[in-house]
Amino acid sequence: MQTIITREEQIKAYAKELGFDLVGIAEASPSIFQREYRDWLEKGYAGQMDYLARNLERRLNPQELLPNARSLIVVGMNYYADTEEGPGTPPARPNHAIFARYARGDDYHDVMTKRLYQLLEHIKKHIAPNVSGRVYVDAGPLLEREVAQRAGLGWFGKNTMLIHSRRGSYFFLGALVTDLDLEPDRPAEGHCGRCMRCIEACPTGALIAPYQLDARRCISYLTIELKEAIPVELRPALSANGNRVFGCDICQEVCPFNQKFSTPTTEPAFQPREITQNSRLVDLLRLSEPEFREKFRKSPVKRAKRRGLLRNVAVALAYSDDPEAEFALQNAAEHDPDPLVREHAAWALDTLRKRKTTSSRPHPNQA
Repeated sequence: MQTIITREEQIKAYAKELGFDLVGIAEASPSIFQREYRDWLEKGYAGQMDYLARNLERRLNPQELLPNARSLIVVGMNYYADTEEGPGTPPARPNHAIFARYARGDDYHDVMTKRLYQLLEHIKKHIAPNVSGRVYVDAGPLLEREVAQRAGLGWFGKNTMLIHSRRGSYFFLGALVTDLDLEPDRPAEGHCGRCMRCIEACPTGALIAPYQLDARRCISYLTIELKEAIPVELRPALSANGNRVFGCDICQEVCPFNQKFSTPTTEPAFQPREITQNSRLVDLLRLSEPEFREKFRKSPVKRAKRRGLLRNVAVALAYSDDPEAEFALQNAAEHDPDPLVREHAAWALDTLRKRKTTSSRPHPNQA
């Protein structure tokens, strides 16, 4: 007897061939979190991320993204890179920078967008020649985590991340919005139980309650999205659990689902680069603009620009015991071409010198 393969099965099989670890299908229906999302914006929790309020009607209703939109094919790619750092343990290399795991390899926007278009072409060629589709990879008005939950890829954790019960949360998400009428998958179900590890571990208190994030206090926001000076009272948090110079994984590192189920990615594009894995803070602070562009070409780190990255590095150096830290900070405070870097380097230099005069005063977050 010949086995009949459905269109949904064909699509999922090819998506796996393209390297997507997770794939599911959701109906193109309006968000059920419209009130909560608007309330989150009104409270100012988005900070300077004004783009989250643009095209609001489209963001809250996938049917607005494509004429006659019927289905969303939602995919996930594992980016986990196993390393030694983690909350609650002394940094393995206290004078080195820590980049969020998602930013250690190539830019996921480029990697996933190309493959989702390949998936669309495959559907046109083998399933529905006249199908229309639009691709979204964290760069358009779409609530990716919600549609991923509806497509069965995971459920919402107290840290607001999407968690897969057998794979954890280290996944990039992308979606293909299409006018193809497909059978949706069952939404994912799960919960954190009484666990509060992520909320307790956040060094800035950005997780103000279960499932509620004030992005303005999040280290990822402070080191990437914030374009001006980092609030002085939040600066010590960047090095509270290692030197988080671009993004933060703390709320994921303490999650039991990640500790038990996360496995290293085999995707070549997401393997760590030398500069995101083995960089001393003092060496990063010396990067020129051409060097920054060369080292972080096709990397997510380029979003912060040189001025943002070096601002973060300067703050981390305030709590370093590297013998070259003082000289590097003084040089940056006096000679860096960017005033934002100079200001943070000057603050860090002053903080470092005060620490030295108080006989190895402990880090504020470790006192």
